Amino acid sequence: MDTDAILLSLKLALWTLVLILPFGIWVAHRLQKAGRNKSWIEAGLALPLVLPPTVLGYYLLIGLSGKSFLGIPLVFSFTGILIASLIVNLPFAIQPIQRAFEAINPEIIEAAQVSGLSHWQIFRLIELPLAWRGITSAAVLTFAHTLGEFGVILMVGGAIPGETKTVSIAIYDKVQSFDTAGAGALSLILLGTSLVAIAISYGVFGRQPSRTPERGN
Repeated sequence: MDTDAILLSLKLALWTLVLILPFGIWVAHRLQKAGRNKSWIEAGLALPLVLPPTVLGYYLLIGLSGKSFLGIPLVFSFTGILIASLIVNLPFAIQPIQRAFEAINPEIIEAAQVSGLSHWQIFRLIELPLAWRGITSAAVLTFAHTLGEFGVILMVGGAIPGETKTVSIAIYDKVQSFDTAGAGALSLILLGTSLVAIAISYGVFGRQPSRTPERGN
């Protein structure tokens, strides 16, 4: 069992989640007021879903090459694969939260405004609690997707043990060296994680509150 790769993947997934979730909540909330440019913004944020990992990885490799503002190269480093992970996971961190915000009844927001609550109070006291399903789903999907990401991470980070060699890359290396037992064990971990993540996501959205029947005139 490649413990270093597992720990590195967990580290990458946790850092990705901590950094991207607040950003995802902010973007998802702002998209409600994006106006005519909303479709283009949503399309740009969803690009990682449809772009081949090699294409996205190539652009990130070119963009992160050379020295950064930190004075250190970002490619083939943990910082580099963290940046790549944040970009790849944008759809998973934004779309579930956006759908949750859009599902909030506008009358609730209007009632809060009439009551004199500020925009921040409405967001903190009403919208965030009502969007918890989307936030939970985004967190679970982002975490699971980060653990299994392969193509972009390989192109940006390579396979440096303890630095950029994640579980998915370790599986690839074990297959290349005909270590089917090791590859099978690591693959089983990712399979179980993905299954649990999808089950949680479906379960969260499956328990929708029942609507109160409208009264007749």
